[in-house]
Amino acid sequence: MQTDLSDSSFFNHKSVMTDEIMASLEHYPLIHHNQLKGIDATLGGGGHSYHLLRKYSDLNIIGLDQDPFARKSASQKLDEFKNRIDIRASNFADFVPKEKVSFVIADLGVNSNQIDNPKRGFSFQKDGPLDMRMNPFLAIDAEKLIETLNEKDLANLIYKYGDERLSRKIARKIKMDLKENGKYSGTKELAYSIAGCFPPKQRYKKIHPATRTFQALRIAVNKEIEVLEKFLQVVPEWLLPGGIVSIISFHSLEDRLVKSSFKNDQRLKNLTKKPITPSEQEVELNKRARSGKLRIAQLKS
Repeated sequence: MQTDLSDSSFFNHKSVMTDEIMASLEHYPLIHHNQLKGIDATLGGGGHSYHLLRKYSDLNIIGLDQDPFARKSASQKLDEFKNRIDIRASNFADFVPKEKVSFVIADLGVNSNQIDNPKRGFSFQKDGPLDMRMNPFLAIDAEKLIETLNEKDLANLIYKYGDERLSRKIARKIKMDLKENGKYSGTKELAYSIAGCFPPKQRYKKIHPATRTFQALRIAVNKEIEVLEKFLQVVPEWLLPGGIVSIISFHSLEDRLVKSSFKNDQRLKNLTKKPITPSEQEVELNKRARSGKLRIAQLKS
């Protein structure tokens, strides 16, 4: 099902850990003495870039995002800085900067538009198509993914990316449903089917039983782990000496990759032995911030 790119009414994303991202750039030795250039590798609605551009009057930013909804929203939010923001349609793993920059920031979380807009198919809170593509022009959406994978591979995917103990039972149920009834009507029907794999007492807990499976499908559709691995390999090459890379992750797979890269990449100095987490006040105002973890590294001079 093709996403309607003209519908931007759902985009209300609130950036996470903005103060902490701002503070992380203070590690750059020339932050107050040089014309700054940076890359916002996950522009989203433009929240982080907005605060940075407002604080540093000589800063120029390249903002990357594969999601056309995000780019449209960011363009509107950052209009007053249009001479200092260059918005590009790109996945951060595919981008090659023409010159080195002072810093790179990345927020690996799903943006609120993707979750809240049922047409995007990321959530089962409201019914929508089984899509889950951050870039709506990708060839494989969630519907095609569950149709084309065999039961074993689907189970492995759900376990690996969702840490779901009942992955085999869920994969068996999904493939059986597809064989008997054809395609799922949407996200709610799939979530209902997954919930049926759990004992009754587990179906009505605070966290919906389909949550981990939906996370796994989303990660697989967007190849989030593969692109993060590629990004972590190339991002030191984007930085000037002393340059800063700051990455916010939201689940353990991502955080482990970032932690390992910052610790073991000989080009980088790891500035966060333990991740920085959101303040209690921020979590109170924005529940989606609660699992955020910020890690910071610096390119060695």
